[in-house]
Order: sequence, then structure tokens, then C-alpha cells
Amino acid sequence: MLLRTYKNLLFALLLMAVAFPAQGQSRVDSLLSELNTVLKNEQSYISLKRDKINVLKNQLHSSGRKSNYFAYLNLYEAYKTFNYDSAYTYAHLMQQEAIREQNPSKIAYANVKLGFTMLSSGMFKETFEILNEIDTAQLSGQEKIEYYALASRSYYDLADFDRNPALTEKYNKLGGKLITEALSKIPPTSYEYLFLSGLKSLREGDFEQSLSAYQRLINMKMDLHQYAINASTLAYIYAQKGNSQKALELLIKAAISDIKSATKETTALLSLSDILYKRGDMKNSYSYIKQAMDDANFYGARHREIQVGNILPIIEGEKIKTVEAQRRQLIIYALLITLLVVAVVYFAIIVFRQLKKLKKADEIIVDANKSLQMANQQLAEANLIKNDYIGYYFNINSRYLEKLEKFKKTIEKKLQARSYDDALRTLETLHLDKEREELLQTFDRIFLKVFPSFIIDFNQLFSLENKIVLGKNELMNTELRIFALIRMGIHDNERIAGILDYSVNTIYSYKNRVKTKSIVSNDEFERKLMGITPDQSAI
Repeated sequence: MLLRTYKNLLFALLLMAVAFPAQGQSRVDSLLSELNTVLKNEQSYISLKRDKINVLKNQLHSSGRKSNYFAYLNLYEAYKTFNYDSAYTYAHLMQQEAIREQNPSKIAYANVKLGFTMLSSGMFKETFEILNEIDTAQLSGQEKIEYYALASRSYYDLADFDRNPALTEKYNKLGGKLITEALSKIPPTSYEYLFLSGLKSLREGDFEQSLSAYQRLINMKMDLHQYAINASTLAYIYAQKGNSQKALELLIKAAISDIKSATKETTALLSLSDILYKRGDMKNSYSYIKQAMDDANFYGARHREIQVGNILPIIEGEKIKTVEAQRRQLIIYALLITLLVVAVVYFAIIVFRQLKKLKKADEIIVDANKSLQMANQQLAEANLIKNDYIGYYFNINSRYLEKLEKFKKTIEKKLQARSYDDALRTLETLHLDKEREELLQTFDRIFLKVFPSFIIDFNQLFSLENKIVLGKNELMNTELRIFALIRMGIHDNERIAGILDYSVNTIYSYKNRVKTKSIVSNDEFERKLMGITPDQSAI
């Protein structure tokens, strides 16, 4: 009797050992399926977000209030995790409105919002500069909590980004001091207290304390964005404690919440992609890392782009290996199919019915060839565009190298002959502004060769009085060049400023001034700009 009971218990344990992992994988598969469905409907969530933003914009334009400070604040809140440029714009407008009102309290709080946008875009230096300028005495109680929470997060994010052990420890300590300051001003039972105390414990390596705090948090009533943040953090804690199943489930839920709330400043998909890559799920991993990069580009988060850029090539490499393996399999299958077709042709001589099947197979092959030809044509067009610009840059570089070589030899001869005055006069003949202008004009010609209708299409985004009118012999002006570079895929304002020899603030000013004159919204403006296509005859 005892032996039978022991056997039954052992059998039950074996069933549980098999059933629990299977149930866990089933939950993960179900959540991944939900995430993929939500991703397919991403544009609908973005549309809802834009609808809410448009309502706020309409309220701003239709209001007759004396101050627009709080209207700008509402628009900033709507944009702060959605789009950096717009969030920065309205935070800056808040600051300008507060300065106009000469209200120190509002100025200080507007600077807190500006600091958040800087940090979210990975501009750590600018973040600390603006935070150091804030007079905390001008902030209300809740605003001070927000200030100290932001300041602590700045150090924590910098610690993660820097990845230097000594500096990481230093930044984590500084972040911890600021969180302690914030906690001293918050009721212990509040959401903010649990969130910040849990974050502080996590950064100090106290996983038990942080787990307790975030488990309580996750069961509180909160919006989708708050849930995504807490679920992602709790997933990290579970992963550190070895519960990878629970961590994966929470991370998927966090990613779903981010998409539903149209949050673009996020890390859930990036972390999820990394985990799935290590688990061998290349299909979902590649899909999510691409989405993470799209989100980072959409928002304008530089440090997120760098983080994704560190992982994306690895996953893409594995994806290519998988595709190559599939291609080899397809070649084998194609050879087998070819043998079968030969056999079919042979038997078709005897059996008339096989002729119909052979015709259908021929039609399929013809359609496949047409699709392949179209793909090859698109690839050839892309290569031709690249070749134009490669040839352009080689030609420019060769020409300027020749000029520099001649100039160098001339100066050397005059110096060797001790003709210093002649050498100085020769130097005065070097007109860098003229050279830069010729360089930009050459860029204009090459760009308009590939995009001959760019100026016409660009002017469609403006009313008649705001269309760009070029002067005589002028191919493009500064505004057109800025947006031409953006259309070429250069979105970074610092890179654009370096190319056109302007300051970053000047580039911001040009961009905002042009967008303000447009008849479409900022988001629609970017989409229509990138929709301008090269002319086939130019290619």
C-alpha cells in the first residue's frame, strides 16, 4: 500500500513538472500573440493620441484667456512621452509665457518640464545645466517632489548610459540622495512614495525591498503608462531573482501598455527583444527591435537610439543567417521541384491531364519572376541613387584635395623663399565662405537631380503667401536645405548644423518657423516630407 502511494505521488510530481513549464509557455505565447495584434493596430492608438492632442490645440487657439501657460502645460504632458520636438516646443512656450508674466514659480516649474524633455532625448549635459538653474524655493510641494524625482532619474539614467563602474557607483549615490530628499516630502502610503522608495532600493541592490514595493504598486489603480513603467521594473527585479518566466510575462504586458498608450519613449520592447533573441525566438525578436528603433527615431531619444543600435546589428546578423539557411533550403526545394517538373513533363506526354498542372506551375513561376524583377528594379534604383551621392562626394573630395595640395605647395615655396608678405597675401585669397557656398550649390544640384520635384512638393505644405520663393540663380535656400537633409535621412540637428555651418539653436529656429507656417500639423508635416519620392527619370 505504501509503495503504491509513493508511486502515485512520484507520478503526480512528474506531471506537475511537465505541466507547469507548458502552462508558462502557453501564457507567454498568448501574451506574444496579443502583443503582435496590438502592434498591427499601432496606428489606431497613435491616431487616438493625435485626436486628443488636436482637441487641446483647438482649445488653445480658440481660447481668449490672458495666459496660455496651463494650455501649454497640457500640450506638453500630451507630447512628453510621444515626441521630443513637440514636447520641447511646448515646454519652451511654457517658459516664455512664465517669463512674460514675470512669475518665478511658473518659470521654475517650466524649467522642470524642459529638463524632462532634455533627459528623455538623452541630452544629459543640458539636463543638468537647466536643473542646476532651478530655484527650488519657488516650487510647490508636489512640484518639488517632481523636481527631485527628475534629478535622481537623471543621475540613474546617466549611470546606465555611461557604463563606467566607478562613475556608475558615484551617479547612483547622487541619485539616491535626491530620492531621499523627495521621500522626505511624500506620505509613506502614496503611489509616489512606493515608486521612489522601490527605485531607490533597486539601485542599492536590495531586491527584496524593491520587490515588495513594486508588487504593491502593480496592484494599484494607474494609467497605462504608469503600469508599463512599473511592470518593466518589476520584470527586471524578477529576472535578477531568477524568475525568468514571470519577468518575461510582465515585460510583454509592459510593451502592450506602451503601445496602447502611444508611448514612444520606452525600453520595454528593447528589453523584450533582447530576451527573446537569447531564447532563440528570432522572428519576434527582430520585429520588436525594429519597432524599438522606430519608436526611438519617432520620439528623438538619442540615448535610446544608441542602446538599440548596440543590439540591432547582432539580431540582424542572426536574422540574415536564418534567411540564408532558408535560402539554401529553398534552393534544395527548387532543385527537387525542378526534378519533379521534369518528371511531370515526361509523364504529360502520356497523360493529358498533367498538362493542366504543368501550365499552372508555369504561371506561378512567371508571377514569381515578375515579382523578382520588380524587386530587382527597386534595388537597382536605390543603388543608382547611392551611386550618385558616392560619386558626388568622391568628386568633391578629389577637387578640394587638389586645391589644398596646390595651395600648400604655393605657400611652401613662398615660405622657403622667405616671401612672407606674398604668403600672407596668398592666404588672403582663400575664401572659405565662397568655397562653402559652392559646396552647397553642388549639393543642391545633385539633390534636385534625384528629387527634381522636391521644391514643388515641399511648397504644397504651405499656403500661397507662405510658399518659398527662390531668388534668381538660386537653387535652394537654407530652409530647403535643412529639410532636404532630413529627407535624405539626416534627422539629427547637430549633424545638420555641422553640414550647413549653423548653430543647433539656429537649426531649431528654422525648423520651428517653417513648421509653424505649414498648413498641416507637425506630425503630418514630417510624414508628408518623407513621402516626397525621387523621380524615375532622375534615377
